Amino acid sequence: MPPSAPTLHVGDLHKSYGDHHVLRGVELEVPPGRLVGVVGENGSGKSTLLRILAGRLTPDRGTVSFPGSLGYCPQHTVLNPAFTVDQHLRFFQVAYGLPDLERAHELLDILNFAAYRRHRVATLSGGTRQKLNLTLALMHDPPLLLLDEPYQGFDWDTYERFWDLAATLRDQGRSVLVISHIAFDTARFDQLWRLDGGLLATGANTAGADITGVRTAD
Repeated sequence: MPPSAPTLHVGDLHKSYGDHHVLRGVELEVPPGRLVGVVGENGSGKSTLLRILAGRLTPDRGTVSFPGSLGYCPQHTVLNPAFTVDQHLRFFQVAYGLPDLERAHELLDILNFAAYRRHRVATLSGGTRQKLNLTLALMHDPPLLLLDEPYQGFDWDTYERFWDLAATLRDQGRSVLVISHIAFDTARFDQLWRLDGGLLATGANTAGADITGVRTAD
């Protein structure tokens, strides 16, 4: 059986800010049904890379291609403090053209914050805002997910719930790309790369293997 075409293909991606070369020819492919990570130090260009992949920033040169829609969860939430959780869901339901909010409500239950549906964002903790941020990225059930530090501010229970959700999405055939400044729980990933010097260094499959060049937690 021939291999599946990649959900995400990135070729020779370059981006500079003045004389500062952030990306120097990034190459990346993510096939369907894979949970992959990109790690790197603060300032290495991880968020720049993800913003380009999400179409929020134009590269100097290079190509990014993917079929269908994507879900993008930025590191910093873009939420209206005066809106409730339910109002955000309704707004994005219209934006995505969804017939109902069944999937969104399922995600609220999975991430354990359904009790906050009528709360305004201004009253929510940082971790709960991040749960909403993640829900808005996933509620239209896209084939490609781009997640920038998606578990920032989560307590341990929600952190575990996130990884269970990511694994379920991967097993359903979704392509999940997680950006992080440090690689915790490397065995959760099918593949891990390190962004260093504007290039991606490829690691081995993480199952029982060390990741070359990646700093892991003790």
